Amino acid sequence: MRRLARTLFGSEHRTLTLVVLVLLASVFVALGTGFWLLFRLAYVIGFGLPICWGLAWWNTRHVEAVVDRRTLRGQVGQEAVEVIEVRNRDLFPKVWVEVEDPSDLPGHHSKRVVIIPPRRTRNWLVTTKLTRRGLYEWGPLRITTSDPFGIFRRSRELGGSAQILVYPPVVELPHFTAPPANLPGEGRFRRRTHYVTPNASGIRQYAPGDAFNRIHWRSTARTGELMVKTFELDPASDIWVVVDLERRVAAGSGEESTEEYAVRVAASIARHYLVNNRPVGMISFGKDLRVLEPERGGQQLTRILETLATAYAVGDAPLGNILTEEQRRFGRHTTLIIITSATDDHWLTAIQALTQRGVRAAAVLVDPSTFGSDRSALLMYGQLAASDILTYVISRGDDLGLALSPSATGVGAWQG
Repeated sequence: MRRLARTLFGSEHRTLTLVVLVLLASVFVALGTGFWLLFRLAYVIGFGLPICWGLAWWNTRHVEAVVDRRTLRGQVGQEAVEVIEVRNRDLFPKVWVEVEDPSDLPGHHSKRVVIIPPRRTRNWLVTTKLTRRGLYEWGPLRITTSDPFGIFRRSRELGGSAQILVYPPVVELPHFTAPPANLPGEGRFRRRTHYVTPNASGIRQYAPGDAFNRIHWRSTARTGELMVKTFELDPASDIWVVVDLERRVAAGSGEESTEEYAVRVAASIARHYLVNNRPVGMISFGKDLRVLEPERGGQQLTRILETLATAYAVGDAPLGNILTEEQRRFGRHTTLIIITSATDDHWLTAIQALTQRGVRAAAVLVDPSTFGSDRSALLMYGQLAASDILTYVISRGDDLGLALSPSATGVGAWQG
């Protein structure tokens, strides 16, 4: 009974509810007055309802639909592309078939009403502009039909669902600089790497999976066993990017928020160094602690963008605590770049302690006062400058390529 009541009086069945009320009123008044026209109206409605339901049911039979989602990963500014194809296997045409691939992707509109001739196929292309980073659901494909009077609606879900990951946008930073770290020893890291670099450090026995171009043939000939070369990292410092995602210090909303600006800055800085073959690592604490060890190359950039795509300012760990807990990762061969909108000095002590140990540091302050907050980054900028820490200030609406430049007006410059 409850299910019937929901069917009749639900917001999606208002037409059916109205028709049923007319039917009940016609029967009641006809029995009370004996008026013949009301009896006939009741007969028409009583016989018409099952016929309409049958038409709606039949219109979904022998219909197949598939979707080719060609974009499962993209970046803000690009387009997501999918091809939807609907086939009619019946001998009769299917009319007013509503096809939709539902998604929570912003700006996604794939709904279309089509008429499919018998034994024919209809297909079309759907493009969606990617405007917001994040992980979104796609599908399953839904087809919906109705009778000619719109009394009954019948839906079917076809195929499976998928996810699309949208990376944050990145901008070119042609003038961005950070203080170079002190290289240890003779200017080379004494750390093994699986990359082939100009710095061969020794040989070892061949192991399954080693590339043939790493075989040292002279040693192989001398020992009678396959020997391969080992390598050390190129003389370049590790770049650590720390993104502050504490909920307490966030300001603004949507695209115009300190969270979004911090993510864009982090992605752009990481790309800036990785395209120059520098090892970049990242630390963030939103829903949980995310640590990516410093690596080089396009795969590392992909990992960083994947992490930033779902990074949100929901953390409860202060930046100072993160720097203290993870300080073992930073040494004299490290350049630390901190991105934050925190304006209190709870993390200043932590970064000062790291710089005293030889860690070179830079800070990017996303000024919350320009995002509707009553907190200003001016005092923190002065304290960082007094500590000889390179500091940039980002305000709402800034061009990041210009703002992350020491010569730009209104931003920090290297004070050392």
